[in-house]
Amino acid sequence: MTNNEIMDLINRSLFAEIGYTDESGRQNIRKVFCVWHKGLGRHLISTNTSSAHVRSLMKNPNACLYFSDSEKFEGICLYGNAVIHSERKFKELLWNDGDEKYYPKGIDDEDYCVIEFIAESGRFYRFDGKGELSGSDIASFDKGREFENGYSKSSDNPPK
Repeated sequence: MTNNEIMDLINRSLFAEIGYTDESGRQNIRKVFCVWHKGLGRHLISTNTSSAHVRSLMKNPNACLYFSDSEKFEGICLYGNAVIHSERKFKELLWNDGDEKYYPKGIDDEDYCVIEFIAESGRFYRFDGKGELSGSDIASFDKGREFENGYSKSSDNPPK
């Protein structure tokens, strides 16, 4: 897969799975809504500050983020670290009308935070093969990019 093909896979995905180690040392996976990306290397996830995965990631930020398309038989597992943000600039970026049902105090709800996953490397596969994505590949591809909602610009998911 080329870097552009990997980016297309990420952009057309609504969800990803985040893998992490919990406070008891057990491996865990959570399915998360993840459509905001800064190239291949940075991904934003809105979630509850009080959730078990946030508490675990605050203590041990090592994580992986997995995007896949079962119909096309392709996937990318990114390895890296998670940073928990409560700054308004991150929360505003991901806020949508209707989010009040999850965060009744609005954008400044203390139970609303954003996980920024920062990839250091990755491994991808597809029906025609598999390969590695290095940190330098990610950095080169991501140079000059800003965070954007990739799902809304995906060719499979045009804006409404």
